[in-house]
Amino acid sequence: MNGKQGDAMGDATNGPALNKPPLLIFTDLDGSLLDHDTYDWQPASGWLSRLEREAVPVIPTTSKTRAELLALREELGLIQTPFIAENGAVIGLPPSWQHARLDRDPASPDGLVVKTPSLDVDFIRRRLDVIRERHDLRFRRMGEMSLEEVRELTGLGAAATEQAMTREGSEPLVWEDDEVKLGKLHETLRIDGLHLTRGGRFWHVMGAVDKGQAAEWLVARFQALRGYRPRTLGLGDGPNDLALLAATDMSVVIAAGHGQPMPLEKPCVYRTRAHGPQGWSEGVSHWLQKELGWETEFPDERQAPENDAGDN
Repeated sequence: MNGKQGDAMGDATNGPALNKPPLLIFTDLDGSLLDHDTYDWQPASGWLSRLEREAVPVIPTTSKTRAELLALREELGLIQTPFIAENGAVIGLPPSWQHARLDRDPASPDGLVVKTPSLDVDFIRRRLDVIRERHDLRFRRMGEMSLEEVRELTGLGAAATEQAMTREGSEPLVWEDDEVKLGKLHETLRIDGLHLTRGGRFWHVMGAVDKGQAAEWLVARFQALRGYRPRTLGLGDGPNDLALLAATDMSVVIAAGHGQPMPLEKPCVYRTRAHGPQGWSEGVSHWLQKELGWETEFPDERQAPENDAGDN
């Protein structure tokens, strides 16, 4: 990976014939492109390299923070693509995705412009504290945990844990109460204009935004700059990915061990047998090779497990 994946939006529309009309891939990270426990992504490296060569933007769409993504985008070779952080509360735009007049930020050393459609995290934290006291709820917010507590919950190193705790538009929490009171929290947050969604390790509270809305915003931005709509593929493994998977033309539900239902009422859904980055590669192989006609390029593609497309 050379860090130039999807390098300039023009490449995504004027690239090889395989990418006509253009394709955008929106992907969850933890439990999808990254292994849930080890955070390894190497089983997906073959497809990431190929997508880079074919000028297909791979857009991280995650509960991770902007601080976490800045380093991870370099590691994955995705520094030229947009990103969606904090479950849709933060959207990052590289130069090729920016409007020439409205988005340029001369103060940004890397040319990145960040949009924050959600509410400020300090407001969210204050509301959560008020709601917890008023309704006698039991939960712990990430913002009130120690570094060591978050490290234990996530398995991250010290530096990565600090990055995970640098929130801008959402607050993760650990729920320690019953289902009835969880329903009460859902309803109270809704009345306050806030949204609660379940991730792999935490519940996340944010403004009235989600991954699907953020993906649709990026598709609209692409269309505004280029004059036509791209096809879209979404991949995810958890309940907080459902809005994303519902918003994309083609969807991949990656197998997971969380035991939560993943209902999708749409025709173009593929459910993998493999977990994590192996499942990610399985899902990409299904849609790009079997449905869109891409040729097999490396051996693992020929050995991907068979499955049926559809919401089964």
